[in-house]
Amino acid sequence: MEKRGSFSTRLGFILVSAGCAIGLGNVWRFPYITGQYGGASFVLIYLVFLAILGLPIMVAEFAVGRASVRSAAMSFDVLEPKGTKWHLYKYGAIAGNLLLMMFYTTVSGWMFYYIYKMATGAFDGMDAEAVGAVFGGLLADPVTMAGCMILVVVLCGGVCYLGVEAGVERITKLMMAALLVLMVVLAINSIMLPNSEIGLKYYLYPDFSKVVEYGVQEVVFAAMGQAFFTLSLGIGALAIFGSYIGKSKRLTGEAVWVIVLDTFVAIMAGLIIFPACFSYGVNPGSGPNLLFVTLPNVFNHMPLGHFWGAMFFLFMAFASMSTVIAVFENLICCFLELLRKDRKIIIRWGMLVIILLSMPCVLGFNLWSGFTPFGPGSNVLSLEDFIVSNNLLPLGSLVYLAFCTSRYGWGWNNFIKEADTGKGMAFPKWIRFYATWILPLIVLYIFAAGYYAMFFK
Repeated sequence: MEKRGSFSTRLGFILVSAGCAIGLGNVWRFPYITGQYGGASFVLIYLVFLAILGLPIMVAEFAVGRASVRSAAMSFDVLEPKGTKWHLYKYGAIAGNLLLMMFYTTVSGWMFYYIYKMATGAFDGMDAEAVGAVFGGLLADPVTMAGCMILVVVLCGGVCYLGVEAGVERITKLMMAALLVLMVVLAINSIMLPNSEIGLKYYLYPDFSKVVEYGVQEVVFAAMGQAFFTLSLGIGALAIFGSYIGKSKRLTGEAVWVIVLDTFVAIMAGLIIFPACFSYGVNPGSGPNLLFVTLPNVFNHMPLGHFWGAMFFLFMAFASMSTVIAVFENLICCFLELLRKDRKIIIRWGMLVIILLSMPCVLGFNLWSGFTPFGPGSNVLSLEDFIVSNNLLPLGSLVYLAFCTSRYGWGWNNFIKEADTGKGMAFPKWIRFYATWILPLIVLYIFAAGYYAMFFK
Protein backbone atom coordinates (compact mmCIF):
# COMPACT_ATOMS: atom_id res chain seq x y z
CA MET A 1 0.00 0.00 0.00
CA GLU A 2 1.33 3.44 -0.91
CA LYS A 3 2.37 5.98 1.72
CA ARG A 4 -0.58 7.78 3.32
CA GLY A 5 -0.99 11.42 2.36
CA SER A 6 -1.27 14.22 4.89
CA PHE A 7 -2.38 17.81 5.18
CA SER A 8 0.33 20.43 4.83
CA THR A 9 -1.27 22.87 7.28
CA ARG A 10 -3.68 22.95 10.21
CA LEU A 11 -5.85 25.36 8.19
CA GLY A 12 -6.10 22.73 5.46
CA PHE A 13 -7.34 20.14 7.96
CA ILE A 14 -9.96 22.53 9.40
CA LEU A 15 -11.22 23.71 6.01
CA VAL A 16 -11.41 20.22 4.48
CA SER A 17 -13.15 18.83 7.57
CA ALA A 18 -15.54 21.79 7.51
CA GLY A 19 -16.08 21.18 3.80
CA CYS A 20 -17.17 17.64 4.61
CA ALA A 21 -19.64 18.91 7.22
CA ILE A 22 -20.84 21.86 5.13
CA GLY A 23 -23.20 20.64 2.49
CA LEU A 24 -26.77 20.81 1.36
CA GLY A 25 -27.93 20.21 4.93
CA ASN A 26 -26.65 23.69 5.78
CA VAL A 27 -27.56 25.73 2.76
CA TRP A 28 -30.69 23.94 1.56
CA ARG A 29 -32.31 22.17 4.51
CA PHE A 30 -31.38 24.60 7.31
CA PRO A 31 -33.07 27.71 5.81
CA TYR A 32 -36.37 26.05 4.96
CA ILE A 33 -36.56 24.20 8.31
CA THR A 34 -35.79 27.48 10.08
CA GLY A 35 -38.54 29.11 8.04
CA GLN A 36 -41.00 26.37 8.94
CA TYR A 37 -40.30 26.48 12.68
CA GLY A 38 -40.30 30.15 13.51
CA GLY A 39 -36.94 31.68 12.60
CA ALA A 40 -34.62 32.90 15.37
CA SER A 41 -36.12 30.84 18.20
CA PHE A 42 -35.43 27.66 16.19
CA VAL A 43 -31.87 28.83 15.43
CA LEU A 44 -31.10 29.22 19.16
CA ILE A 45 -32.37 25.73 19.97
CA TYR A 46 -30.39 24.36 17.02
CA LEU A 47 -27.14 25.96 18.25
CA VAL A 48 -27.56 24.42 21.70
CA PHE A 49 -27.96 20.94 20.27
CA LEU A 50 -25.08 21.47 17.86
CA ALA A 51 -22.79 21.93 20.88
CA ILE A 52 -24.13 19.14 23.09
CA LEU A 53 -24.68 16.57 20.33
CA GLY A 54 -22.23 17.29 17.54
CA LEU A 55 -19.04 18.23 19.38
CA PRO A 56 -18.45 15.05 21.47
CA ILE A 57 -19.14 12.72 18.53
CA MET A 58 -16.91 14.73 16.19
CA VAL A 59 -14.03 14.62 18.68
CA ALA A 60 -14.54 10.85 19.00
CA GLU A 61 -14.31 10.40 15.21
CA PHE A 62 -11.23 12.59 14.95
CA ALA A 63 -9.56 10.72 17.83
CA VAL A 64 -10.18 7.28 16.32
CA GLY A 65 -8.83 8.46 12.98
CA ARG A 66 -5.71 10.14 14.37
CA ALA A 67 -4.82 7.36 16.80
CA SER A 68 -5.16 4.62 14.19
CA VAL A 69 -3.85 6.61 11.20
CA ARG A 70 -6.42 4.66 9.20
CA SER A 71 -9.80 5.10 7.58
CA ALA A 72 -12.99 3.51 8.92
CA ALA A 73 -12.02 0.35 7.00
CA MET A 74 -9.16 -0.43 9.38
CA SER A 75 -9.26 2.03 12.30
CA PHE A 76 -11.24 -0.31 14.58
CA ASP A 77 -8.97 -3.23 13.64
CA VAL A 78 -5.97 -1.21 14.86
CA LEU A 79 -7.47 0.08 18.12
CA GLU A 80 -9.96 -2.55 19.31
CA PRO A 81 -9.12 -4.97 22.15
CA LYS A 82 -7.99 -8.35 20.90
CA GLY A 83 -10.85 -10.73 20.19
CA THR A 84 -13.57 -8.06 19.94
CA LYS A 85 -15.69 -7.39 16.87
CA TRP A 86 -15.76 -3.59 16.58
CA HIS A 87 -14.06 -3.89 13.19
CA LEU A 88 -17.26 -5.30 11.67
CA TYR A 89 -18.64 -1.76 11.62
CA LYS A 90 -16.32 -1.05 8.68
CA TYR A 91 -19.03 -2.48 6.40
CA GLY A 92 -21.65 -0.11 7.80
CA ALA A 93 -19.33 2.87 7.40
CA ILE A 94 -18.41 1.99 3.80
CA ALA A 95 -22.07 1.35 2.95
CA GLY A 96 -23.00 4.73 4.45
CA ASN A 97 -20.43 6.56 2.35
CA LEU A 98 -21.45 4.75 -0.82
CA LEU A 99 -25.16 5.38 -0.24
CA LEU A 100 -24.50 9.04 0.48
CA MET A 101 -22.65 9.36 -2.83
CA MET A 102 -25.48 7.56 -4.66
CA PHE A 103 -27.87 10.48 -4.12
CA TYR A 104 -25.60 13.40 -3.21
CA THR A 105 -23.98 13.37 -6.65
CA THR A 106 -27.41 13.67 -8.29
CA VAL A 107 -28.55 16.58 -6.12
CA SER A 108 -25.16 18.28 -6.60
CA GLY A 109 -25.67 17.97 -10.35
CA TRP A 110 -28.86 20.02 -10.05
CA MET A 111 -26.73 22.97 -8.91
CA PHE A 112 -24.76 23.00 -12.15
CA TYR A 113 -27.99 22.87 -14.15
CA TYR A 114 -29.32 25.89 -12.26
CA ILE A 115 -26.06 27.83 -12.67
CA TYR A 116 -26.49 27.41 -16.44
CA LYS A 117 -30.20 28.30 -16.37
CA MET A 118 -29.62 31.39 -14.26
CA ALA A 119 -26.61 32.64 -16.23
CA THR A 120 -28.43 32.29 -19.58
CA GLY A 121 -31.62 34.02 -18.41
CA ALA A 122 -33.79 30.95 -18.87
CA PHE A 123 -36.16 32.10 -16.09
CA ASP A 124 -36.80 35.56 -17.56
CA GLY A 125 -40.48 36.42 -17.73
CA MET A 126 -41.61 33.21 -16.07
CA ASP A 127 -44.27 33.16 -13.37
CA ALA A 128 -44.07 30.92 -10.31
CA GLU A 129 -45.80 28.03 -12.06
CA ALA A 130 -43.43 28.16 -15.03
CA VAL A 131 -40.37 28.27 -12.75
CA GLY A 132 -41.67 25.18 -10.96
CA ALA A 133 -42.15 23.48 -14.32
CA VAL A 134 -38.42 23.96 -15.08
CA PHE A 135 -37.49 21.88 -12.04
CA GLY A 136 -40.15 19.33 -12.93
CA GLY A 137 -38.76 19.15 -16.43
CA LEU A 138 -35.26 18.49 -15.10
CA LEU A 139 -36.48 15.63 -12.91
CA ALA A 140 -38.33 14.12 -15.87
CA ASP A 141 -35.19 14.18 -18.06
CA PRO A 142 -32.87 11.28 -17.16
CA VAL A 143 -30.27 12.21 -19.80
CA THR A 144 -29.73 15.76 -18.51
CA MET A 145 -29.73 14.62 -14.88
CA ALA A 146 -27.28 11.82 -15.64
CA GLY A 147 -25.02 14.25 -17.50
CA CYS A 148 -24.95 16.67 -14.55
CA MET A 149 -24.33 13.82 -12.11
CA ILE A 150 -21.44 12.49 -14.21
CA LEU A 151 -19.93 15.99 -14.34
CA VAL A 152 -19.95 16.13 -10.53
CA VAL A 153 -18.35 12.67 -10.19
CA VAL A 154 -15.62 13.45 -12.74
CA LEU A 155 -14.80 16.85 -11.23
CA CYS A 156 -14.68 15.56 -7.65
CA GLY A 157 -12.88 12.37 -8.62
CA GLY A 158 -10.37 14.49 -10.54
CA VAL A 159 -9.65 16.52 -7.40
CA CYS A 160 -8.94 13.33 -5.43
CA TYR A 161 -6.83 12.02 -8.35
CA LEU A 162 -4.37 14.87 -7.78
CA GLY A 163 -3.65 13.59 -4.27
CA VAL A 164 -4.41 14.58 -0.69
CA GLU A 165 -2.27 17.71 -0.47
CA ALA A 166 -2.20 18.86 -4.12
CA GLY A 167 -5.82 17.97 -4.81
CA VAL A 168 -8.17 17.49 -1.86
CA GLU A 169 -6.53 20.05 0.46
CA ARG A 170 -5.52 22.72 -2.08
CA ILE A 171 -8.72 22.74 -4.14
CA THR A 172 -11.08 22.39 -1.16
CA LYS A 173 -9.32 25.35 0.48
CA LEU A 174 -9.90 27.42 -2.67
CA MET A 175 -13.55 26.33 -2.89
CA MET A 176 -14.15 27.07 0.78
CA ALA A 177 -12.55 30.51 0.47
CA ALA A 178 -14.68 31.24 -2.60
CA LEU A 179 -17.78 29.90 -0.83
CA LEU A 180 -17.25 32.17 2.20
CA VAL A 181 -16.64 35.25 0.03
CA LEU A 182 -19.70 34.49 -2.12
CA MET A 183 -21.85 34.10 0.98
CA VAL A 184 -20.80 37.43 2.42
CA VAL A 185 -21.40 39.23 -0.90
CA LEU A 186 -24.80 37.57 -1.39
CA ALA A 187 -25.82 38.30 2.22
CA ILE A 188 -24.91 42.00 1.87
CA ASN A 189 -26.91 42.17 -1.34
CA SER A 190 -29.97 40.58 0.33
CA ILE A 191 -29.76 42.84 3.38
CA MET A 192 -29.75 45.91 1.11
CA LEU A 193 -33.01 44.90 -0.63
CA PRO A 194 -36.16 46.94 0.13
CA ASN A 195 -38.08 45.72 3.22
CA SER A 196 -35.29 43.27 4.08
CA GLU A 197 -35.52 44.35 7.73
CA ILE A 198 -38.72 42.31 8.09
CA GLY A 199 -36.87 39.14 7.08
CA LEU A 200 -33.93 40.02 9.33
CA LYS A 201 -36.24 40.46 12.33
CA TYR A 202 -37.94 37.13 11.61
CA TYR A 203 -34.57 35.40 11.32
CA LEU A 204 -32.62 37.07 14.12
CA TYR A 205 -35.20 38.11 16.75
CA PRO A 206 -36.32 35.14 18.86
CA ASP A 207 -40.07 34.71 19.29
CA PHE A 208 -40.68 31.63 21.40
CA SER A 209 -44.42 31.86 20.89
CA LYS A 210 -43.65 30.34 17.48
CA VAL A 211 -42.16 27.30 19.23
CA VAL A 212 -45.37 26.87 21.23
CA GLU A 213 -47.43 27.36 18.08
CA TYR A 214 -45.68 24.54 16.22
CA GLY A 215 -45.35 22.31 19.29
CA VAL A 216 -42.30 22.29 21.56
CA GLN A 217 -41.56 18.60 20.98
CA GLU A 218 -41.72 18.88 17.19
CA VAL A 219 -39.48 21.96 17.08
CA VAL A 220 -36.95 20.48 19.51
CA PHE A 221 -36.77 17.24 17.54
CA ALA A 222 -36.31 19.14 14.27
CA ALA A 223 -33.46 21.15 15.84
CA MET A 224 -31.86 17.99 17.26
CA GLY A 225 -32.10 16.23 13.93
CA GLN A 226 -30.66 19.14 11.97
CA ALA A 227 -27.79 19.60 14.45
CA PHE A 228 -27.00 15.89 14.28
CA PHE A 229 -27.23 15.27 10.54
CA THR A 230 -25.58 18.48 9.31
CA LEU A 231 -22.16 17.26 10.46
CA SER A 232 -22.26 13.88 8.61
CA LEU A 233 -21.27 12.04 11.79
CA GLY A 234 -21.11 8.28 12.24
CA ILE A 235 -19.79 6.93 8.93
CA GLY A 236 -16.10 7.81 9.28
CA ALA A 237 -16.29 10.71 6.82
CA LEU A 238 -14.62 12.96 9.41
CA ALA A 239 -12.44 10.28 11.02
CA ILE A 240 -10.40 9.99 7.84
CA PHE A 241 -9.26 13.60 8.15
CA GLY A 242 -8.23 12.95 11.74
CA SER A 243 -5.84 10.36 10.30
CA TYR A 244 -4.25 13.07 8.12
CA ILE A 245 -3.50 15.56 10.90
CA GLY A 246 -0.49 15.67 13.23
CA LYS A 247 -0.51 15.66 17.02
CA SER A 248 0.44 19.29 17.64
CA LYS A 249 -3.12 20.38 18.47
CA ARG A 250 -5.79 18.96 20.78
CA LEU A 251 -8.81 17.69 18.89
CA THR A 252 -11.56 19.52 20.80
CA GLY A 253 -10.37 22.91 19.57
CA GLU A 254 -10.15 21.62 16.01
CA ALA A 255 -13.69 20.25 16.24
CA VAL A 256 -14.93 23.59 17.58
CA TRP A 257 -13.44 25.37 14.57
CA VAL A 258 -15.14 22.95 12.19
CA ILE A 259 -18.49 23.45 13.92
CA VAL A 260 -18.04 27.25 13.93
CA LEU A 261 -17.43 27.27 10.17
CA ASP A 262 -20.30 24.87 9.58
CA THR A 263 -22.62 27.07 11.64
CA PHE A 264 -21.37 30.27 9.99
CA VAL A 265 -22.32 28.92 6.58
CA ALA A 266 -25.77 27.86 7.80
CA ILE A 267 -26.43 31.25 9.43
CA MET A 268 -25.18 33.13 6.35
CA ALA A 269 -27.43 31.04 4.11
CA GLY A 270 -30.35 32.31 6.17
CA LEU A 271 -29.10 35.90 5.82
CA ILE A 272 -29.14 35.42 2.05
CA ILE A 273 -32.55 33.78 1.84
CA PHE A 274 -34.82 35.37 4.48
CA PRO A 275 -34.36 39.07 3.61
CA ALA A 276 -34.80 38.25 -0.09
CA CYS A 277 -37.94 36.20 0.55
CA PHE A 278 -39.59 38.87 2.71
CA SER A 279 -38.50 41.61 0.33
CA TYR A 280 -40.43 39.98 -2.51
CA GLY A 281 -43.31 38.52 -0.49
CA VAL A 282 -42.22 34.87 -0.78
CA ASN A 283 -42.97 32.28 1.92
CA PRO A 284 -39.62 31.25 3.51
CA GLY A 285 -41.19 28.10 4.95
CA SER A 286 -42.14 26.66 1.58
CA GLY A 287 -40.22 23.46 2.25
CA PRO A 288 -37.71 21.63 0.01
CA ASN A 289 -38.90 23.60 -3.04
CA LEU A 290 -37.45 26.77 -1.50
CA LEU A 291 -34.17 26.37 -3.36
CA PHE A 292 -35.27 25.25 -6.81
CA VAL A 293 -38.69 26.86 -7.20
CA THR A 294 -39.08 29.73 -4.75
CA LEU A 295 -35.65 31.37 -4.97
CA PRO A 296 -35.53 31.54 -8.80
CA ASN A 297 -38.73 33.59 -8.51
CA VAL A 298 -36.94 35.92 -6.09
CA PHE A 299 -33.97 36.34 -8.43
CA ASN A 300 -36.37 37.00 -11.32
CA HIS A 301 -37.56 40.17 -9.61
CA MET A 302 -34.17 41.28 -8.31
CA PRO A 303 -31.94 43.83 -10.10
CA LEU A 304 -29.08 41.93 -11.77
CA GLY A 305 -31.02 38.75 -10.99
CA HIS A 306 -29.09 36.72 -13.60
CA PHE A 307 -25.81 37.49 -11.88
CA TRP A 308 -27.00 37.00 -8.29
CA GLY A 309 -28.88 33.82 -9.16
CA ALA A 310 -25.87 32.31 -10.93
CA MET A 311 -23.61 33.30 -8.01
CA PHE A 312 -26.03 31.73 -5.51
CA PHE A 313 -26.09 28.39 -7.29
CA LEU A 314 -22.31 28.53 -7.77
CA PHE A 315 -22.02 28.86 -4.01
CA MET A 316 -24.43 25.92 -3.64
CA ALA A 317 -22.27 23.88 -6.04
CA PHE A 318 -19.14 24.60 -3.96
CA ALA A 319 -20.96 23.60 -0.77
CA SER A 320 -22.20 20.30 -2.19
CA MET A 321 -18.95 19.44 -3.99
CA SER A 322 -16.91 19.93 -0.81
CA THR A 323 -18.90 17.10 0.76
CA VAL A 324 -18.67 14.87 -2.32
CA ILE A 325 -14.87 15.32 -2.43
CA ALA A 326 -14.55 14.52 1.29
CA VAL A 327 -16.71 11.38 1.09
CA PHE A 328 -14.93 10.27 -2.11
CA GLU A 329 -11.57 10.64 -0.33
CA ASN A 330 -12.85 8.53 2.56
CA LEU A 331 -13.97 5.77 0.19
CA ILE A 332 -10.64 5.88 -1.65
CA CYS A 333 -8.74 5.37 1.62
CA CYS A 334 -11.07 2.57 2.69
CA PHE A 335 -10.48 0.60 -0.50
CA LEU A 336 -6.76 1.43 -0.50
CA GLU A 337 -6.46 -0.24 2.89
CA LEU A 338 -8.69 -3.19 2.00
CA LEU A 339 -7.45 -3.91 -1.55
CA ARG A 340 -3.87 -2.56 -1.37
CA LYS A 341 -4.01 -1.31 -4.95
CA ASP A 342 -2.62 1.86 -6.54
CA ARG A 343 -4.55 4.98 -5.49
CA LYS A 344 -5.14 6.19 -9.05
CA ILE A 345 -6.46 2.81 -10.18
CA ILE A 346 -8.93 2.82 -7.30
CA ILE A 347 -10.06 6.35 -8.21
CA ARG A 348 -10.60 5.51 -11.88
CA TRP A 349 -12.65 2.43 -11.05
CA GLY A 350 -14.31 4.30 -8.20
CA MET A 351 -15.62 7.03 -10.52
CA LEU A 352 -17.17 4.42 -12.80
CA VAL A 353 -18.74 2.52 -9.87
CA ILE A 354 -20.19 5.69 -8.33
CA ILE A 355 -21.68 6.77 -11.66
CA LEU A 356 -23.38 3.38 -12.00
CA LEU A 357 -24.55 3.37 -8.37
CA SER A 358 -25.96 6.91 -8.78
CA MET A 359 -28.15 5.96 -11.75
CA PRO A 360 -31.03 4.51 -9.66
CA CYS A 361 -31.44 7.91 -7.98
CA VAL A 362 -31.49 9.63 -11.37
CA LEU A 363 -34.00 7.15 -12.79
CA GLY A 364 -36.13 7.22 -9.64
CA PHE A 365 -37.56 10.60 -10.69
CA ASN A 366 -38.62 9.47 -14.17
CA LEU A 367 -38.31 5.96 -15.63
CA TRP A 368 -38.56 4.32 -12.20
CA SER A 369 -40.99 6.84 -10.70
CA GLY A 370 -43.45 4.02 -10.04
CA PHE A 371 -41.17 2.86 -7.22
CA THR A 372 -42.56 4.63 -4.13
CA PRO A 373 -41.08 2.87 -1.06
CA PHE A 374 -42.78 5.16 1.46
CA GLY A 375 -45.95 5.90 -0.44
CA PRO A 376 -46.89 8.64 -2.92
CA GLY A 377 -44.23 11.30 -3.35
CA SER A 378 -41.34 9.06 -2.30
CA ASN A 379 -38.72 7.64 -4.66
CA VAL A 380 -35.27 6.04 -4.79
CA LEU A 381 -33.65 9.14 -3.27
CA SER A 382 -36.12 8.97 -0.36
CA LEU A 383 -35.07 5.38 0.36
CA GLU A 384 -31.33 6.06 0.07
CA ASP A 385 -31.57 9.17 2.25
CA PHE A 386 -33.65 7.29 4.85
CA ILE A 387 -31.10 4.47 5.10
CA VAL A 388 -28.23 6.94 5.59
CA SER A 389 -29.83 9.73 7.62
CA ASN A 390 -32.20 7.71 9.79
CA ASN A 391 -30.11 4.57 10.24
CA LEU A 392 -26.40 4.58 9.44
CA LEU A 393 -25.59 8.07 10.78
CA PRO A 394 -27.22 7.67 14.23
CA LEU A 395 -26.24 4.01 14.66
CA GLY A 396 -22.71 4.73 13.48
CA SER A 397 -22.45 7.60 15.96
CA LEU A 398 -23.48 5.18 18.70
CA VAL A 399 -20.65 2.86 17.64
CA TYR A 400 -18.07 5.66 17.86
CA LEU A 401 -19.42 6.82 21.23
CA ALA A 402 -19.46 3.32 22.69
CA PHE A 403 -16.02 2.51 21.28
CA CYS A 404 -14.50 5.62 22.90
CA THR A 405 -16.24 5.36 26.29
CA SER A 406 -16.64 1.64 26.99
CA ARG A 407 -14.01 -0.56 28.65
CA TYR A 408 -15.01 -3.21 26.12
CA GLY A 409 -13.88 -0.91 23.32
CA TRP A 410 -10.97 1.50 22.97
CA GLY A 411 -11.95 3.01 26.31
CA TRP A 412 -12.28 6.45 27.87
CA ASN A 413 -8.64 6.75 29.00
CA ASN A 414 -7.25 6.00 25.54
CA PHE A 415 -9.77 8.37 23.96
CA ILE A 416 -8.93 11.25 26.34
CA LYS A 417 -5.19 10.69 25.91
CA GLU A 418 -5.54 11.00 22.12
CA ALA A 419 -8.05 13.86 22.16
CA ASP A 420 -5.85 15.91 24.52
CA THR A 421 -2.52 15.27 22.81
CA GLY A 422 -1.03 18.61 21.73
CA LYS A 423 -1.83 22.19 22.65
CA GLY A 424 -5.20 23.92 22.80
CA MET A 425 -8.64 23.26 24.26
CA ALA A 426 -8.91 20.10 26.36
CA PHE A 427 -11.88 17.79 26.16
CA PRO A 428 -13.96 18.40 29.33
CA LYS A 429 -13.50 15.38 31.61
CA TRP A 430 -16.66 16.17 33.59
CA ILE A 431 -18.90 15.15 30.68
CA ARG A 432 -17.76 11.52 30.85
CA PHE A 433 -21.08 10.38 32.35
CA TYR A 434 -23.02 12.43 29.80
CA ALA A 435 -21.02 11.07 26.83
CA THR A 436 -21.23 7.50 28.12
CA TRP A 437 -24.88 7.29 29.11
CA ILE A 438 -26.97 10.38 28.28
CA LEU A 439 -25.74 11.20 24.76
CA PRO A 440 -26.32 7.64 23.46
CA LEU A 441 -29.90 7.85 24.75
CA ILE A 442 -30.40 11.13 22.86
CA VAL A 443 -29.05 9.55 19.67
CA LEU A 444 -31.35 6.55 20.17
CA TYR A 445 -34.26 8.96 20.61
CA ILE A 446 -33.42 10.66 17.32
CA PHE A 447 -33.21 7.23 15.68
CA ALA A 448 -36.59 6.10 17.06
CA ALA A 449 -38.28 9.44 16.40
CA GLY A 450 -37.10 9.29 12.77
CA TYR A 451 -38.87 5.98 12.34
CA TYR A 452 -41.99 7.27 14.08
CA ALA A 453 -42.13 10.34 11.83
CA MET A 454 -41.61 8.21 8.74
CA PHE A 455 -44.08 5.40 9.40
CA PHE A 456 -46.58 6.39 12.08
CA LYS A 457 -47.17 10.13 11.83
